Amino acid sequence: MKILRNYVLDEFVSVLLLSVLLLTFMMILGNLIKITDLVINKGVDLLSVGKLFLYMIPDLFIYTLPISVLSAVMLSLGRLSHDNEIVAIRSGGINLLKIIFPLFTVGIILSLLLIIFNTRVIPYVHYARRKALVEVGVKNPAAALEPGVFINSFDKYVLFIYEIKDNQMFNIRIYQPTEGGPTRTIVAKRGEFITDPAKKIVRLKLIDGAADEPDANNPKNFYKLHFKTNFLTLNLAEKSRDQEIEKKPKDMTLAELNKEITKMKTQKIDPGPLIAEATKRISLAFSCMIFVLIGCPLAIITRRRERSINFAIAFIIAGIYYLLLLGSEAMGLQGIINPRLSMWLPNIVLGAAGIILSLKICAY
Repeated sequence: MKILRNYVLDEFVSVLLLSVLLLTFMMILGNLIKITDLVINKGVDLLSVGKLFLYMIPDLFIYTLPISVLSAVMLSLGRLSHDNEIVAIRSGGINLLKIIFPLFTVGIILSLLLIIFNTRVIPYVHYARRKALVEVGVKNPAAALEPGVFINSFDKYVLFIYEIKDNQMFNIRIYQPTEGGPTRTIVAKRGEFITDPAKKIVRLKLIDGAADEPDANNPKNFYKLHFKTNFLTLNLAEKSRDQEIEKKPKDMTLAELNKEITKMKTQKIDPGPLIAEATKRISLAFSCMIFVLIGCPLAIITRRRERSINFAIAFIIAGIYYLLLLGSEAMGLQGIINPRLSMWLPNIVLGAAGIILSLKICAY
């Protein structure tokens, strides 16, 4: 019995390690284009890019590890089932549950490790990445901007830039909303950033444009002022101090989230989104165990040896799980279902299906 357990476990672990490496590499490869663009086209220094790259990797494990667990289950048990080794085990009068029990144990252990990872490591990484992005924005603002989208990263101003090339910008629109009055608009054909990292000040040099200027007699009215060159100062110092970068829910540890939930309850504010975020981290961690639970019977039933087919089945199951998660999260945030329950719905649905299938295969 011990030999069989070790045999199945060795098969599973070897495929698991390979799957984690492969999936992580594929997801990193998808982001390498953006990283390369920051270095080559936007002139961001290698140290800043390296920090962003390192902060990106831990975030991937939230998804790559559970999917790798599912893939490893499908590949290892699928091969054993196709080669009739499962039939041989059953013929020897051995209950399959005893053979695959070590896989359930591994799934539980990985889920417990992911709880710590999701509630402590990931929030730190999110917050550190945000600070690194602020540093990049101070040193090279153009690197932190995207053309063709509204940018509200700067205090008091909303930017829309049609084209960005290196540190040069083309066809720029800047909006400055005024309280109780019309929005001030500045347009320019070209522009470039002039930075002072020491003072954490960014100046935007605008060329060939026009600006709305308030009328001295009636500040709510504007008149057009055409210019050849105009400078706009964007002070990022307040946003660049570590102590003043406000934490978002994704940046908070579980303890900080619970503290914020308690605070909002005392202020009579609905803490539903924070409850959903805290619960989601725990439920996502247990996806490893759920994928083992549903993957084991499916691999035995389908009896497929081909890696491509087993990978496809694994990704379909993972897709169903994450779609259920998105749907249940939306229902929790809208108040249709209690957020503490809604975040567990994917685990409940797939877990129940896994238990039923496991009992079915063990009954033979």
